[in-house]
Amino acid sequence: MDLKLKGKRALVTGSSSGLGESIVKMLANEGATVIVHGRNEDRANIVCREIISNGGKAEIALGDLSTDKGADEVASAALKNGQIDILINNAGATSHKSWGEATTDDWSEIYNNNVVSYVRMIQRVVPQMKTLGWGRVIHIGGGLGIQPIKEQPHYNATLAARHNLSISLARSLQETGITSNVVSPGAIINPMVEDWLVNAAPKFNWGTDLEEIKSKAVQQLIPNDTGRFGEPEEIAGTVAYLCSTYANYISGATIRVDGGTIKCM
Repeated sequence: MDLKLKGKRALVTGSSSGLGESIVKMLANEGATVIVHGRNEDRANIVCREIISNGGKAEIALGDLSTDKGADEVASAALKNGQIDILINNAGATSHKSWGEATTDDWSEIYNNNVVSYVRMIQRVVPQMKTLGWGRVIHIGGGLGIQPIKEQPHYNATLAARHNLSISLARSLQETGITSNVVSPGAIINPMVEDWLVNAAPKFNWGTDLEEIKSKAVQQLIPNDTGRFGEPEEIAGTVAYLCSTYANYISGATIRVDGGTIKCM
């Protein structure tokens, strides 16, 4: 399927590694010019060069989105060579502190990193989208924003805020041609998660084979209808679809890509 992204320019925050990297590569494969964002120039350059070597078009925007100055730098670099048609807010931080461990400073810091950073980019990119009469804003949320657990309450709350602000933004953009949606991943496998699983395996008696470890971890920690972890490309594919013209009639939605982990409508 042609997602009709040729000629579009997409900024994906936090795309020098992880889930953001998968998203930016898929959008580039679909013909969009992508702006790879990160704080580490070397990592961003590696992703950018890989996209270009595969026939894609890529640029770099460096900056720390937890500050207004950093957000200004990112927006300026991203808009230097043309408009931004698509903004994917993906950058953020995680924290595994409990209610007894997370201080009010921890709450403030993660809210700034995970919510205010999204707002910073919306404020710097969406106004020029309005002049285009078309645009996409997609926020990466998470299942813990819908079905929180007792651990990491400050992190859970930031995911809920992302979902909420995305819907509010959609209402404010009515009849502009710009849509705002959330993609809410479940547990996604990546090298960091695999390392954690291997290290945790002795504690839970999951064995030593990686595939067996992953299977048992799903059963005990994140039971879902598919019986497995998600893959980064499955999130990226959902994002790419929402960027396409086929998704013109989708706005203010939360699309769960979690294998049925969340047990609600």
